[in-house]
Amino acid sequence: MTDAAISQLLAALGPDKVGLDETSRSARRHDYWIVSHLRDHQERAAPLPACVVRPANVADVQTVVRIASATKTPLIPFGLGSGVVGGVITSPDCILLDMGAMTGTRFIDPDNLLASFEAGKNGLEAEQDLAKLGLTAGHWPQSIAVSTVGGWVATRASGQFSTAYGNMEDIVYAIEAVLPDGSLVTLGKGPRASAGPDLRHLMLGSEGTLGVITSVTLSLRRAAEKRAVSAFAATDMRSGFTYQRELVQRGWRPPVMRQYDERETGRLSEAAKDCTLIMVHEGPAELVDVEKAAAARLAAEHGLTPLPDSIVEHWLDHRNHVLGWDQILGRQMVADTVEISAPWDKIAGIYDKAVEGLKTIPGCLAGSAHSSHVYRSGLNLYFTFAIKPEDPANMEAAYFEAWRHVMQATANGGGSLAHHHGIGRVRRGDMVAELGETGVALLRKVKTALDPVGIMNPGVLIPDA
Repeated sequence: MTDAAISQLLAALGPDKVGLDETSRSARRHDYWIVSHLRDHQERAAPLPACVVRPANVADVQTVVRIASATKTPLIPFGLGSGVVGGVITSPDCILLDMGAMTGTRFIDPDNLLASFEAGKNGLEAEQDLAKLGLTAGHWPQSIAVSTVGGWVATRASGQFSTAYGNMEDIVYAIEAVLPDGSLVTLGKGPRASAGPDLRHLMLGSEGTLGVITSVTLSLRRAAEKRAVSAFAATDMRSGFTYQRELVQRGWRPPVMRQYDERETGRLSEAAKDCTLIMVHEGPAELVDVEKAAAARLAAEHGLTPLPDSIVEHWLDHRNHVLGWDQILGRQMVADTVEISAPWDKIAGIYDKAVEGLKTIPGCLAGSAHSSHVYRSGLNLYFTFAIKPEDPANMEAAYFEAWRHVMQATANGGGSLAHHHGIGRVRRGDMVAELGETGVALLRKVKTALDPVGIMNPGVLIPDA
């Protein structure tokens, strides 16, 4: 079936769009999941895909999907490969659909504050296009320079300024996608609609399992008139959580509000101490001044100590600088971040149990957390672990043990198992704990209805029956 698919693709699209060379196929075997990189280091690398197809337009995508469906060939959409949960792992019988040639800006509309980008558009380049007109989407993930607009939607992403500007589901205006039968659909037409279920959410978080996103229209904002920052020290995580809850529930929404435990505070800045909390305030100048003052008054009421603004400025300048996996694996260590969310009355207990569990793993060098996305009804935690087993052969087992501790602490504590990185393969087995048996069965029914042949990114998101 794969040979038939390749023959049909070559006939329909030509050799310039269908890559069969080893270099093209090898470069797109997997995404940025550390387990895939670990297997590379241990010479257990994922096999190459049968071919890499680079569509130039929507019609090309439709052609590829129709051929894959007719020949029952697995099809894996690929943006820039920045995913970290195993959403892309190829097999010898699959087509890798590289959206890297579809990078156009279809339009930017300053009056209606809308912009439409093709799915392969680099996120930072999209923001740079908007900035020329004094606009922003307000979506600033750590991966912004290495992720695509389509990938943001497919993973239901969240950016570092989300507390005020929202997550991807709050920013998306419309989604164009090719369904698994090759038909084209546009979901979203007005600023708000009451026209049945919001079908945009079929693509948000779908991780390539329900179709191929070809373009995204985003609802924009004007660039902020002013920016200010604040930093405070809380004596412990609980007192900081209480402060954050009170600030947000009083109606203040600083775009960035992050709180670090004592271990992560030590890595934040020399001037940071205890459990440091940082904020960025931006928007109309008058609002920024009032919000910063209100945050300081509330901090005093809750016994938080002011810290230098330089801590936040340092974070802004260095927030996307992290060690690469190859550097970590070269030290015979495994590391990762695990992001979850929970209501206010659950989050502290989850923090305690997860960190406690991580520290029981032999060779654990670090088990810590910070909060990074705040809501009226709760917040997210971003756990970080680093483990160096005595025997390097145990690195992968130690990695999954760390994930197990965080997932169990979250599920048992009443939280949600994924905040913004998605499910991929690493969380797929935990979906029953997240959705329940009935919820997973419903997800399978949606998948079967849209993709009866089962070609779209198999092995991701949905647990095996």
